[in-house]
Amino acid sequence: MKKAIVLATLVVVLLPVALVAKDSKDSGNSLVRFEAGIGVHPVSNVSGAANADGSFPNVTRNVVRGVNPAGQLWVIADLRADVKTDGHIKVEGKGLLLAGGNGISTNAGARVFATLICEAASPFVERNTDTAVPLAANGDFRIDDHLSPAPNGCASPVLLIRNANGRAWFAAGIPQHEHDD
Repeated sequence: MKKAIVLATLVVVLLPVALVAKDSKDSGNSLVRFEAGIGVHPVSNVSGAANADGSFPNVTRNVVRGVNPAGQLWVIADLRADVKTDGHIKVEGKGLLLAGGNGISTNAGARVFATLICEAASPFVERNTDTAVPLAANGDFRIDDHLSPAPNGCASPVLLIRNANGRAWFAAGIPQHEHDD
């Protein structure tokens, strides 16, 4: 009985230490992390007087590093991502849903994949996950995959969550900076 109590005590004491050590080891080979998300607004700006039907003659689409936006507004409640130096990526998104149109508050049956772009100026290299995952009814999703091609450093990271059908971007990750907790 005493051996069982000693063993249980060791497990209770050492397990948290082991988990902290594992977390420290895992964070040591992170290339970049993203700690929140932004949903897409398909229009960057408009200019000129409105047409009689309320549309505008000059609309600039919200293209991000060569990737076109979705045609409708989308929101995302939360996004967390970790990209390792070997190209392994884990993304957890919550509440990626349409924010306008007749399908408002639905996932539109979308399947998504992740793209990491590290260049601040063209030419841009799209480092994509190989598989697309379906959005749950509430817009939640998880990606656990590898980027291809694997990044070799990432000076200016942009993470886009994209539609497998049409490859437009729905959401973007907000990079965690070194001074962020």
